[in-house]
Amino acid sequence: MLRRILATRCNRKSSRGFTLIEMVCALAIISIALAIALPSLPRATSRARLEAYGLQVASLLQLDRHAAVGQSKIIVTAVDARDRRISSGASDRAVILPSDLEVRALVSHTCRGRFAGSGIWFFPTGQSCGGVIELSKPGLALQIRVNWLTGGVDIVSGAS
Repeated sequence: MLRRILATRCNRKSSRGFTLIEMVCALAIISIALAIALPSLPRATSRARLEAYGLQVASLLQLDRHAAVGQSKIIVTAVDARDRRISSGASDRAVILPSDLEVRALVSHTCRGRFAGSGIWFFPTGQSCGGVIELSKPGLALQIRVNWLTGGVDIVSGAS
């Protein structure tokens, strides 16, 4: 009789909880599901990330201005709003912006009597033809402005 009671209790104890192998299998299945699902989730650009992109673009423009002064030649920063790419004219650096951001550029059509294209020109004097690059998404906008007289670069934020 005692043996039967002990055997019954032992059987109940083993069926009460999870075994280690069951826990490991459950965690493995959850990990695989997350690994499949996470890359497909949309990743919207946050305010902080938008500001970081603005700083990268401003830094690229300032480096091109300094290169124009230092090398005593005209440097043109290329702005491709459609492909969301801003490329340095002095180096191989470029800022590529995500697809959820809208990129608009307001640049001079002509600069000092020449066709300026879709770029921001910097001169050996430090001056520029000026321009504005706007990065925006619904409810959030950031402008990187290049002063035509000084070549200075400013970042202005505001809602769109």
